[in-house]
Amino acid sequence: MLKCDIPTSEIAKGLKGRDLLTLLDYTSEEISYLLNYANQMKKNMLLGDMPPILAGKTLGMIFEKHSTRTRISFEVGMNQLGGQAMFMNARDMQIGRGESVYDTGHVLSEYLDGVMIRANSHEMVKELAEHSTIPIINGLTDIYHPCQALADLLTILEVKGSLAGYKLVYVGDGNNVAHSLVIAAAHMGMHVVVATPQGYEFNPNLLVKAKAIAEANEGSVLETTNPVEAVTDADVVYTDTWTSMGQEEEAAKRLEEFKDFQINDELVAYAKKDYMFLHCLPAHREEEVATSVIDGPNSYVFQQAGNRLHAQKAVLASLL
Repeated sequence: MLKCDIPTSEIAKGLKGRDLLTLLDYTSEEISYLLNYANQMKKNMLLGDMPPILAGKTLGMIFEKHSTRTRISFEVGMNQLGGQAMFMNARDMQIGRGESVYDTGHVLSEYLDGVMIRANSHEMVKELAEHSTIPIINGLTDIYHPCQALADLLTILEVKGSLAGYKLVYVGDGNNVAHSLVIAAAHMGMHVVVATPQGYEFNPNLLVKAKAIAEANEGSVLETTNPVEAVTDADVVYTDTWTSMGQEEEAAKRLEEFKDFQINDELVAYAKKDYMFLHCLPAHREEEVATSVIDGPNSYVFQQAGNRLHAQKAVLASLL
């Protein structure tokens, strides 16, 4: 398990009522706490031990983007913790017809105990948090996907037994998933390599911050345009779809420019024999990943997807 020198009671007290917008706002100790809590919650669930610690609480879930894993895992998670989750399509709300974020935040704070929002703009989510008195949880924005990153690290922790010192390689688009994954891994002292095609690099400002976090935790963050160099001796190989929601018009161009970044048998031959393959899903077989890899013995993508439930229950229980 992950070590933490700060008493867990103090960390728990510090998390109550907080927002989760980006893992840049969280300390390494707080992320360790959430991962340990998620790990314990998963074990307890398998033993049938599910105390209703969020009984009487209601989570509002706002969606501007389509969702499978985010919606189901948050809704099931609230139910398992004794609370309720309310699905709200942004197009059906007054915010979808021009009501200000200021008014929306104040109104929702009168009704709900927390909001999870899957949005187009991170700036809008930040504004919502500024004008709300309840925790706001980022379920995905154009820049970050922190809940996914917690599930990713939980999966690596389960399989490898620890995180510090392992080599994690992300190959593909330097997008929101990559941003949160690298930041989270840096907090845990992992050695991270990001391999992207030219023109699709990791956000340079976030790269500087991730490197500083990694250095403080005896890890490292490197960037390259060479996927073979990146994957060599990797413990974990991670990719995401080449064309995210809202980028459909770029699909043909991206297929051409990312073709040398496919995770296939030839590429993973450079990784360690016991490497893990991860993908946040949904996946496009024979595009960003070969079927033989994602459906092969080193793939943990469904365990990873399942861990969204447990990581998010830890977040909900801590913040709400």
